[in-house]
Amino acid sequence: MIPVITIDGPSGSGKGTIAQMLALELDWNILDSGALYRTLAYFMKENAIDIENFKENQDFLKKRFHVSFDPGIPGEPVRVLFENKDITAIVRTEEMAKITSNLAAEPIIREFIKPCQRDFMTAPGLIADGRDMGTVIFSDAKYKIFLTASAEERAKRRQTQLKRQGLEVNMRSLLQELEDRDRKDTEREHSPLIPAVDSVVIDTSNLNPEGVVKVIKTYL
Repeated sequence: MIPVITIDGPSGSGKGTIAQMLALELDWNILDSGALYRTLAYFMKENAIDIENFKENQDFLKKRFHVSFDPGIPGEPVRVLFENKDITAIVRTEEMAKITSNLAAEPIIREFIKPCQRDFMTAPGLIADGRDMGTVIFSDAKYKIFLTASAEERAKRRQTQLKRQGLEVNMRSLLQELEDRDRKDTEREHSPLIPAVDSVVIDTSNLNPEGVVKVIKTYL
């Protein structure tokens, strides 16, 4: 059985950073499920496909939807490769995040992406980062982590991240967007954002990434 460590949690809780650190340390594969959804949103936009005409274009999408991830360099975002082209900068924008948030709530989209997510489970192991990795996609995984942090702390982290990209962001509107996304994620009917019953919940508000990894290693 190929080992899987799932890392779930809301936006800004540190999932991406921690998943990257573990993948690099263990030399395992990484799945950034949020970026997988964003890549699908990008591909659909590029080909003028929306929810209304999704079903009739499903075969075309299946044939072309080849995504891979490279853990990259610590401190930099996990690289997203679509059809061997690096689209990291395109899919990691706030605009793409908003489009994806609405798309991800659709059952037809979640069903389409589920087998794509499970395809990442290859030797020697997988670090799966997302919102329903431990509850739905890899519910039989032995190790499950759920990261959380206060909304204020998560908004602060996001602001720092965007500033690094040369973007100016209003803290109040960032906090509002984050709370709206949290509400949408936790209240949606299909695969809501909740910790798996057998997961270890870690509040990262007052921990640096190294501290979080230390707690996870103790659990492992």
